Amino acid sequence: MSVTDTHNAYDFDADVLRDKYRAERDKRVRDDGNDQYLEVKGDFSHYVDDPYVEKGFDRDALTEELEVLVIGGGFGGMLAAARLIEQGITDIKIIEKGGGFGGTWYWNRYPGASCDIESYVYLPMLEETGFVPRQKYTDAPETLAYCQVLAEKFGLNDLALMQTEVVSTEWDEATCRWTVTTNRQDNLKARYVVHSNGPLNRPKLPAIKGIGDYKGHTFHTSRWDYDYTGGNSHGGLDKLADKRVAIIGTGATAVQCVPHLGAGAKELFVFQRTPSSISVRNNQPTDPDWLGTQKSGWQNERRTNFESLMTGAPVKEDLVSDGWTEAFRRLFGQLRDEAPSKLKIAGWALGGAFDKNMYQLGPKQYLMNKAMKHMDIERKIELADMANMERVRARADEMVQDKATAESLKPYYRQFCKRPCFHDEYLKAYNLPNVHLVDTDGQGIDEFTENGVVFGGKEYEVDCIIFATGFEVGTDYSRRAGYGISGVDGLTVSEKWSNGLSTFHGMHAKGFPNCFFFGPAQSAFTATYTFSLDENGIHLAHILSEAKKRGATRIEASAEAEAAWVQTIIDKARLTADFQSTCTPGYYNNEGHVNVAPQNNFYGGGPIEFFKLMKKWRNGKLEGLEVRN
Repeated sequence: MSVTDTHNAYDFDADVLRDKYRAERDKRVRDDGNDQYLEVKGDFSHYVDDPYVEKGFDRDALTEELEVLVIGGGFGGMLAAARLIEQGITDIKIIEKGGGFGGTWYWNRYPGASCDIESYVYLPMLEETGFVPRQKYTDAPETLAYCQVLAEKFGLNDLALMQTEVVSTEWDEATCRWTVTTNRQDNLKARYVVHSNGPLNRPKLPAIKGIGDYKGHTFHTSRWDYDYTGGNSHGGLDKLADKRVAIIGTGATAVQCVPHLGAGAKELFVFQRTPSSISVRNNQPTDPDWLGTQKSGWQNERRTNFESLMTGAPVKEDLVSDGWTEAFRRLFGQLRDEAPSKLKIAGWALGGAFDKNMYQLGPKQYLMNKAMKHMDIERKIELADMANMERVRARADEMVQDKATAESLKPYYRQFCKRPCFHDEYLKAYNLPNVHLVDTDGQGIDEFTENGVVFGGKEYEVDCIIFATGFEVGTDYSRRAGYGISGVDGLTVSEKWSNGLSTFHGMHAKGFPNCFFFGPAQSAFTATYTFSLDENGIHLAHILSEAKKRGATRIEASAEAEAAWVQTIIDKARLTADFQSTCTPGYYNNEGHVNVAPQNNFYGGGPIEFFKLMKKWRNGKLEGLEVRN
């Protein structure tokens, strides 16, 4: 049976697919939500040890005062420092728990690790450094090397305290400074503190019976053990030639490392709850002549073009032209032609298109008049999405020889329920005789034993278990950050946000003066996260340079500005709870426990609109901030 509307015909039954999507979602829904994962502490704390540094590092404790302390040495922290230095603010220190800069790219060195966003868009400040990425999609070694290029360009190595973890940050009203203590017994008095911890930085483990009983070798993908596997980020895992290996998880990380594990291991068992969406990657080497002909400002134009396409905004040309932009062109191209003035697409993860005023409170008649138009637009997008996913599922049939395995690898959900993957070797890996997909039908494994993994009454004896189980999302901010934050009168961030987020522009919080939060909460959520982080850095540098001109010592969001911004977030919210509740559980929808509090959304107008709003705000007036000398 085909589904037909007035403009398109599809050779699938939408009702059947909806039922299938619902059934697959229901298999994964669990009452415990985020509690299905263990916190990596106590007996499991070794899973966050740094395998990339020599043991025994030590240094003298520091006691000093400084202007700006940046917590986090990933792209967010590096860009914060770089943009401040550009504005002449140089009294800076950066605290990083790893042994070097890189953040996500410092920790995630698993074989095959690579960025799924085009390198010319993802790697920030390419024009400032003159760096030329080798490929359209950069890999982890090159990205990590680029972090050092940035560090050398802006002199960040001299500002960094590596292999150091913050223990607490406490506000002292008398001195208008933050007291920051570390595990190295440092006692730092900072005028300003920038929290750039990253949204995906704390590994998680499945809270499955017997996880502590297994006697073989284990590690998390974000702490890859090359001493055990051999090889490097490019593969060649020769020490696994006589090893039976299990990998738990089939998200973006597993998609990239499974082909290398399959090529190296004697036998590989891949335990899957939910398959990822796997589209074509088609990586290509960079043409240096092309890059050399780009005009000044090309990178900002390119990443703006990319993010515009991700949010359905009309553009004259698709500058990136990859799997991401193709998916959105397929979803929204026809609608843009039909109603360009009415089309306002929600963020790339939301999967819906809406009139920007659809969910704002308004006259009853307005909502009634718009309801039918909204339903028609949403139906067309749903059908286009189903057609996209039919192509993704057909690719599994084309590339995987065993039909049962191919069927298990087909994702039955809307494409942006989970972060889509683009890879040309993952599906082929299942054609190797030593690679076995263990499809747990959405349930996950039953338990661990001393010798291996149990599912469906069968024990899989293995020499090594690798956890590709991702990072904490949706847990308490301080828990994910790894330290406490206490503001005015001892108010903690956990207490502040216990009933929902409350910020000004996502960066400031009343009760936490001279404190800046980097991240997507109540601000811009981008596919190209470095774009958002760079905009954070530019915004921070403007505020602190303006404060310096005024001789200010204390900056805090006003209660009125914070309340107004929270209301803006609510008014702009896309109310995606309905969409997310139809998705199979994952970190996008809080493991199926959809957070319907509208103030916990990011800025609903999309990242480009948010960036323009912030640029307009940067007029030197610092409106909404209480500034004192």
